This record gives sequence, C-alpha cells and structure tokens, in this order.
Amino acid sequence: MTKPSQPMPYLPAFIAPTRYTDPAAALAQVRAIYDQQIAHLRSAMQRYVAGDTLPGHVRACYPFVRIHTETVARAILETPDILQLSFGFVAGPGHFETTLTRPDLYSDYYLAQFRLLMQNHEVELEVGTSTQPIPIHFSFAENDHIEGTMSAARRMLMRDVFDLPDLAAMDDGIANGTFEAQPGQPQPLSLFTAARVDYSLQRLRHYTGTSPHWFQNFVLFTNYQFYIDEFVRLGHQEMANPDSEYIAFIEPGNVVTRRAGLLAESGDELGAAPPRLPQMPAYHLVRADHTGTTMVNIGVGPANAKNITDHVAVLRPHAWIMLGHCAGLRNSQQLGDYVLAHGYVREDHVLDEELPLWVPIPALAEIQKALEQAVEDVTQAVGPDLKRIMRTGTVASTDNRNWELLPNNQPQRRFSQSRAIALDMESATIAANGFRFRVPYGTLLCVSDKPLHGEIKLPGMANQFYRDRVDQHLRIGMRAVELLRAEGITQLHSRKLRSFSEVAFQ
Repeated sequence: MTKPSQPMPYLPAFIAPTRYTDPAAALAQVRAIYDQQIAHLRSAMQRYVAGDTLPGHVRACYPFVRIHTETVARAILETPDILQLSFGFVAGPGHFETTLTRPDLYSDYYLAQFRLLMQNHEVELEVGTSTQPIPIHFSFAENDHIEGTMSAARRMLMRDVFDLPDLAAMDDGIANGTFEAQPGQPQPLSLFTAARVDYSLQRLRHYTGTSPHWFQNFVLFTNYQFYIDEFVRLGHQEMANPDSEYIAFIEPGNVVTRRAGLLAESGDELGAAPPRLPQMPAYHLVRADHTGTTMVNIGVGPANAKNITDHVAVLRPHAWIMLGHCAGLRNSQQLGDYVLAHGYVREDHVLDEELPLWVPIPALAEIQKALEQAVEDVTQAVGPDLKRIMRTGTVASTDNRNWELLPNNQPQRRFSQSRAIALDMESATIAANGFRFRVPYGTLLCVSDKPLHGEIKLPGMANQFYRDRVDQHLRIGMRAVELLRAEGITQLHSRKLRSFSEVAFQ
C-alpha cells in the first residue's frame, strides 16, 4: 500500500541569513524575523480557532545569531573595561550560535551581548531563521487566551497542526556543563535556547502572577509573607513620593501603581488583582533602567526554591539574595541575630543530579561585603557590636522540616561536623542554582528559633518577633541592593561563576 504523502509545511516567507557589523542593525533583523514568525503563528491560530482548514502543518522558527572566530585571543587588548568582564567573548576559534526570542523583552540585553562580541573578536554577526520551531503556546500575546474558546476535541487536534513544546530542545545541558556538540554542530553562545527561555517566561507568569516584563535586575527571595507585607508598604510609600527613584510598583495580577506625578501608561489598565494569590507571588519596585528590586515569596521548601530560580535565571538578573528566617544552631546565638552565609551544607536533594554534591558553592566577595555593610548601615552597629548581632558561617539546608525529630541525632551530628551555625530549607538551593546559572547570589538569614536549645517557635512569640525584626531585615536587603547597584556589574558577575569553556552571553 502506498503511504499517503504528508502535506507541505505551512511556512512564512523565508528570510535569508545576513551579516552585520552594527549591533543595532543585527538586533533590528532579529526583531524583524521574530515578528514575522510570530505573526504567521498567530494568524494561523486565529484561522484554526475559527474552524478553517489550514494548508499544511503550521511552522514558524526562532531567529538565530551566529559568529565565526579564528583566534582564541580577544581583539581589543587595550580596552581595560572590556577585559574586566567575565563574559562577552568565546573561549576559542570555531562556530558559535544560539536561538533568540522576545526581542521586545531582551532588546537591551541582546544589544549589550552583540556589542561585546564585536568589540572582543572584531567579527560580523550573522542573523537568520533557525530550524528550531516556535511552539504555538509560546506565540500567544500576554493577554490572549483564544485557545480557551475551542472545544476539547479541537484542542486535541492542535498537535497535528501546530508544533508543541519539545522538552528535548529546552533542557539545561549547557548550564549544567554536560552539553557536547555533535560533529558539525555549532558551540552555544548562550546558556539557554530560545525555547527554554520561552518556557520559563510562561512559568514565571503562572507562578508569580506578574509579567516577566516587570522583573528587575535585583531579586530578593523570602520564605515568609511578613516580608512581602513590609515590601508592599514600602512600595506604596515610594509611589507617594514624587521624588522617588522608582517609577512604578507592581503587584500580582500586574496591578500597576505609578509614582506620584507620572501618568499611567498603555496596558496599565489591564491589570487586576487575582481572586487568590498565585503560588509564589512577586512584587516589583521598578526603576526606569530595570535596576530596581523584585521580591518573591517562594514559600517553604527546596522544591519551590529550585522551581522559581530555574525560571528567574532566564531573565539574567545581576544578583539574587535570600532573606528569610532560620534555626540558630549555636547556644550563643539570640533570637533576632543575623546569619551571613559563607558556605552551605546541601541536604536539600533537589539539585543533586544537575550539580553534584562535590561541587563547592563559594561565597561571592561582592555580595558578602554589600550584605555586611548593609547590616552595619541599617543597625548602626560597628566592631564588636556588629559581631554580637551577626555571625558569618555555614548554613545547612534540608528538605526535612522536622529534621530534629529524626532518631539518633544523625542530622545534628552532621551539622555539627560541618560547623553549621544555622539551618533552613531554601538558602543552599538558591545559592547552588545561582552558581549553576551564573547568577551572583547571597544569603542573609535571621534566627527565629533555636530548636536544639529549647527555644522553639511558638505562635505568640513568633508573631512578636516577626513584627520586631522584619522591617529592619528588609531594609538591610534593600540597602544591599543599593550598594550592589552602585558598584556596577563589572565586578558583580564574578569569574568564580564561569567554567573553563564558557558561553559568551552573560
């Protein structure tokens, strides 16, 4: 029996690869290709929802950027500012390529990466249409939900008409250091493929209740709603100040509050508070250059910590910091003392496959100094007084909330042997994923109980403690962000986070 022939793919007009010596022109071509491909998918989807029969399997593909180098040396050796960066160059001669997405969201980022490649290697950028399909789910506009009007049977047939997400095209092999290019295959330019980025952008909307557009370059994670309540109070206080450095405050549902004296912008009216908070709600104190502060309540546990950082990482933030509560493990500690982590015992188990336990997670000097200076600035404690309220040491993170109830004191013995001074369930995960994804990280915790010494967390005591300490702890985190912002990214994106053969994109 003759096998029926497959219909021809339904494709947009082909755009041939072109070469550029101007980063802005290269970015404009990326945008033109992406917009054309997305428009093709959206038009086809509208026809499909209307009941039309399409002329073939609908396909559109991501744009790519590619370079070819013939030297391991960087070209502009006389430019000290470039040489200080730990990114912006490839490790040696060869072909290097990555797919790109959402140039509307990543335009500044892409432009900076393109410019560095050209400055460091004096090469042309080749921009074209890749063979990597754009899944139909990633083509919908921010507030489009047209697929919801289809019947269940019609939705099931979508897989025969459109490309769906292919998990094999969005794994983390590049970031994990396990990717090996096949013969003739280009080396990667970026940690993430376009499909992996799009996947995480979708997840961020789902988990945080806000658009990725609002995320700022400095991210604070917390495991308690008390911190969020204080951050919301601070956000609205800043918006009432016409001289504030911040221009907007964003809450879940993309509810936008503009600074006093600023007019609402197009799209602000689309925000609406959700009937219930999302799983990990995010709040954004926005600066015009995106160097403001985002705060996310990740809830409790290492699974949540890994989940949210897996997705925030594609936004390439300048730093993320954990602000939360912990169990103090030393008798000399007091409730309300601060712990600045300089090492981690990883008993969270969620990253064991991606980042083996034998990999050390180093403290990053730039983050450590900013956090210590912030504690001093906010508390006005110096010298011995500062040491009395803040200790630097190892933080252990566990996936067992009731670790102290395990028989024979095995966890206690391990934590003692590791010299741990505090224990929580998220900090090691956030630091390890920062190391894995080359995002500078830090941890400043506050001792809220001492289970090994009879000071367990009781409701009345806990509530009073939270009221007394949360405001100060949050102000310390915000002050640390100010210090890091002032220092700039040249030193912040440390070489400690870069591997032997590293991708060029930050």
